[in-house]
Amino acid sequence: MPTHPQHVPSVPSVPADAARVVLDDLDIARALTRISHEILERNKGASDLVLLGIPSRGVPLAERIAERITAVEGHALPTGSLDVTMYRDDLRMKPARALLPTQIPAGGIDGKVVVLVDDVLFSGRTIRAALDALNDLGRPKAVRLAVLVDRGHRELPIRADFVGKNLPTSLVERVRVRLAGIDEIDAVTIQGTPGEVEA
Repeated sequence: MPTHPQHVPSVPSVPADAARVVLDDLDIARALTRISHEILERNKGASDLVLLGIPSRGVPLAERIAERITAVEGHALPTGSLDVTMYRDDLRMKPARALLPTQIPAGGIDGKVVVLVDDVLFSGRTIRAALDALNDLGRPKAVRLAVLVDRGHRELPIRADFVGKNLPTSLVERVRVRLAGIDEIDAVTIQGTPGEVEA
């Protein structure tokens, strides 16, 4: 008796380099809550704390962390933004960038514990630029670093104190952070195929 090949339903293929969600809105909310509590624990409260977000997405992240700390401590936490454009070491190699606002809270940063907030820690060069920018604004008692994602591949001896998620990546992969208010949703995605070699 002749056999007929069994019909197998077709499954839509997903491109190998399709973006994969690694953190959704609930994951991001939990990560920011944990970072907020870790900052308070490390600092033994909110005394002398100042949060400075690095534009663009470090700023709303800093504001969300500040809201969580304020809810615990009962008083508003000084929060601002720190543009590092003119301190970057790749200005000559990349097209001109628009300057973004630097807004330092009224009390300044002298003698304060400044927590820099950014979305992704990669080579460390943005944070080096931020440290140079801070140096022109005052002398903090200490500087800490909080990031939503640490993807590795450091080129400078810089380490985050507070990390939402460690996300080992290859150099050809692209990590993208989207935040409601700037983007349409809260999500962290990764695109690219691990193990590929750049041409």
